[in-house]
Amino acid sequence: MSYRSRFTASLALAFMLAGGLMPPLVLAAAPAMLAPIRLGMIEGMSGPFANAGEAVEHNIRFAVEQVNARGGVRLPDGRHPLSLTVFDSKQGVEDALLQLKQLTDQKIPFVLEGNSSAVAGALVEAINKHNVRTPGNRVLFMNYSAVDPALTNEKCSFWHFRFDANADMRMQALVEVIKSDDKAKSVYLIGQDYSFGQQVAKAARRQLLAARPDIKIVGDELHPIGKVKDFAPYIAKIRASGADTVITGNWGNDLTLLVKAAKEAGLHLKFYTFYANSLGAPAAIGDAGVGTVRAVAEWHSNIADGVQDAASDVFYRSFRQRFPQPKDDYMFLRMDVMIDMLANAIEKAQSTEAAAVARALEGAQYKSKFHEASMRASDHQLIQPLYVAVMQKLADGGIRFDNEGSGYGFKTERYLAPAATALPTTCKMQRP
Repeated sequence: MSYRSRFTASLALAFMLAGGLMPPLVLAAAPAMLAPIRLGMIEGMSGPFANAGEAVEHNIRFAVEQVNARGGVRLPDGRHPLSLTVFDSKQGVEDALLQLKQLTDQKIPFVLEGNSSAVAGALVEAINKHNVRTPGNRVLFMNYSAVDPALTNEKCSFWHFRFDANADMRMQALVEVIKSDDKAKSVYLIGQDYSFGQQVAKAARRQLLAARPDIKIVGDELHPIGKVKDFAPYIAKIRASGADTVITGNWGNDLTLLVKAAKEAGLHLKFYTFYANSLGAPAAIGDAGVGTVRAVAEWHSNIADGVQDAASDVFYRSFRQRFPQPKDDYMFLRMDVMIDMLANAIEKAQSTEAAAVARALEGAQYKSKFHEASMRASDHQLIQPLYVAVMQKLADGGIRFDNEGSGYGFKTERYLAPAATALPTTCKMQRP
């Protein structure tokens, strides 16, 4: 059962407790919580994508606070709070594996990661081996952003759960919009040169061919991840190609610098992105993106679905109250869903043991006043809605919120219900 019906009250309780404002009588009545259930986040907290790591940490901490504000997680011996420990992978595979060893040495049962599919793939392999070697210290991997489809297809694992739509699912949503755009004639693909960027390019080619065989792909470019400081040469290639549309899975500074270079070069075309709605991108794009830049996500702050608006707005405003700085305006609903579903699965399993929690998560349902999702048991892929949203100017009055105080936000252009986002899986799950 979701905690949303008690969300506002529990949030107020958390703030009052944190600030020492709760009257003594109420403090005495609050249920005592036992030793914490530890979560270990392995993420790039330094280096070129440190801002993305910080944004993730804020989201996870916010979600953890919501669970603790409602009394924590109920186990047979009483209520336990969640506790988050952050391990810096420096966005590298080897560093991430070293951090995983530290995490398992500390007997932390839950691993959280997502900002790199390359790291996620390495963690899945390492966790598979670790859980065979040390059955008394098994861990469960909760993936919030690593979207390489292989992770829930040929490389699927009983010990891995993904709470983001994979790259093929996200691309399908973008192509749904592109195929109805009769002005789209030529597309340029640009992305980061690692497993995720490569998969985005493959998915774009395959899905565009099926949906719009008349569209020409006039460029297919991969660049080093996190190393390009000036995207002007890439923008020059895009201009020379004659493309009217760009598809990119870039994220973090690689996206911000790309769109900033396009703006500075005066290149006006349509950008279909996975992540253009945050981390400085809207401000970098500016007026040039209004009506032309699109992003796909499981939720955004300006969803417009009648009664759902109010509940979504309360949720979003509570996050902004917790993290009021414009630079921290980077909210992922999926991370909140992940922590809530994990807490519920622990309660259902009545244990923090990895296999028991994994079985409780399989087939689990999530429902709030403005979002619903389910964890597909066959491959551990979360099935949830997707929104394709187009950039708008706040001053024009068509949206309620902007991003990062930029004056620009996003408005729903296409909504895909959960059933419409699901894709077949080739996973052959090996269960212990």
